[in-house]
Amino acid sequence: MSPQGGSAPQPGAEGGPAAETGAQASAPPERPRRRLWLVALPLVLFLALAGLFFSRLETGGDPSRIPSALVGRPAPVVALPALDGLKRADGTSVPGIDIAALAGKPTLVNVWASWCGPCREEHPLLMQLAKDGRINLVGINYKDAPENARRFLGQYGLPYQAVGVDPKGRAAIEWGVYGVPETFLLSKDGTIMHKFVGPLTPDAVANTLLPLLARLTAN
Repeated sequence: MSPQGGSAPQPGAEGGPAAETGAQASAPPERPRRRLWLVALPLVLFLALAGLFFSRLETGGDPSRIPSALVGRPAPVVALPALDGLKRADGTSVPGIDIAALAGKPTLVNVWASWCGPCREEHPLLMQLAKDGRINLVGINYKDAPENARRFLGQYGLPYQAVGVDPKGRAAIEWGVYGVPETFLLSKDGTIMHKFVGPLTPDAVANTLLPLLARLTAN
């Protein structure tokens, strides 16, 4: 009998010390779970890196061949204002971009900025492509200061028939642009045929762009 007159809990009885000990013994330990995550984490990271590696192998390691969800679809219908103060050598103003008005001829849309180092690398190729009468070549000036953009084109040359400004990057979002430079090849009816991510290279121009352009102008 207990001092209060009740019965002392018996070992093994429900609610007694033995039962509590059994409940504690049956609870899943926390430390092994944490150890399992620590063991699995390197494997998860390895698989993610391996997936990235094999995806680069499939594209030949060339970022310009990364697929775009917009390829095969109509280009976003955007009208962008002209770069203020930009003029051709003859003194005429360079117009802004109206994608709808470019139909009837393949078009190369180049997204660029004066602060973009790779844009300087690809610019000589754009100057060469500007001489190809089969295409329209237009530029979207992305998040740039007008004076810097004009200075860039004054120094490196003006390859574009039209330059539209996108100071807040809203048009770039519609085009699915991840960064600059990026270049889109449009068919005569304005369908996006190919997207080049990163600066154009001689290899990309010779082996991808020009063969596509030949097909688009064959009909």
